[in-house]
Amino acid sequence: MKILIATDAWRPQVNGVVRSLEQTAAAAARLGVEFRFLAPDRFLSVPMPSYPEIRLAMPGPGSIEKYINAEAPDFIHIATEGPIGHLTRRACLRRGRPFTTSYHTRFPEYLAARVPVPLDWSYRWIRNFHNAGIGVMVSTPALERELAERGFKRLMRWSRGVDAALFRPRQQRIFDLPGPIFLYVGRVSVEKNIEAFLDLDLPGSKVVVGTGPALDMLRARYPRVLFAGVKSGEDLAQAYASADVFVFPSLTDTFGIVLLEAMASGLPVAAFPVTGPIDVIGGTRAGVLDHDLGKAAIACLSLDPAACREEALNYSWEASARQFIGNVMQASGTSTGSRPEPRFPSPSDGETARMAAQA
Repeated sequence: MKILIATDAWRPQVNGVVRSLEQTAAAAARLGVEFRFLAPDRFLSVPMPSYPEIRLAMPGPGSIEKYINAEAPDFIHIATEGPIGHLTRRACLRRGRPFTTSYHTRFPEYLAARVPVPLDWSYRWIRNFHNAGIGVMVSTPALERELAERGFKRLMRWSRGVDAALFRPRQQRIFDLPGPIFLYVGRVSVEKNIEAFLDLDLPGSKVVVGTGPALDMLRARYPRVLFAGVKSGEDLAQAYASADVFVFPSLTDTFGIVLLEAMASGLPVAAFPVTGPIDVIGGTRAGVLDHDLGKAAIACLSLDPAACREEALNYSWEASARQFIGNVMQASGTSTGSRPEPRFPSPSDGETARMAAQA
């Protein structure tokens, strides 16, 4: 089976969309399913206004259809609402070809943070984009309820995973800073609400891992914070394991893979009680949710790192890939019989007893 993924988010970007697609594709390959990518690296591109780290592809309608015909996929999934996603959607509708989509990013909120565009206008456009497909994949129950209230149709669950072999507790620490160490990992941009973390009166030290358009401004404004730059792979895993608490100040993320990476590294998570953290952290011993982020961060210092990792082990990329593939087959009518409704979180192998207890 071959699934063509149309995405405007791709390497060298470092974000949750790219990581989700890469990890799901790798896990799907182990299951005998091939993912092919229709991504910006196939086209000329230009820097995105106000966010030059992201490049927007400039494909022509004919080139999109040419790639689709050349790949001859069994299914098409559109991951983003950018130029590639838009033109792939148009090509599919023109040919009467069914497709699924996924809702990764709160584009209306991100746009409103930069320009005065009413949320209702943006959501109307985004809703029409996704409702043209045969299924919209969302990462959490809270997000599914929210989008359903906004008129999104045919919603289906696609959770995320974590590489628990890479992200794990370690003895060695790479930050030579006074403790405790409070860590943020992610894009350094206005929509991430990082200043809510940096303004907190906390003991010890604060570390920010990542880059983005707000980096220079925040580095100048908060000279006592260590801005460690972009890290990946082993370097990123060591950064997580060198902290005491992970602080997630975002109010707009739809999931937050960094939550799972932190938990797998033995870090309790302090976050606001909003979509994403509510589903991943709520009701667990892996963190504290509070409208007072500082209070949550301090409370996390008393949590058990082993309990954080135990919770993260409920998630695997193989389970995520199985869920994605099942969604595509169900939406397209390929599957036969009834498929069990995916539960949240996606379990790793060997977690069926825990799932049964939650059912």
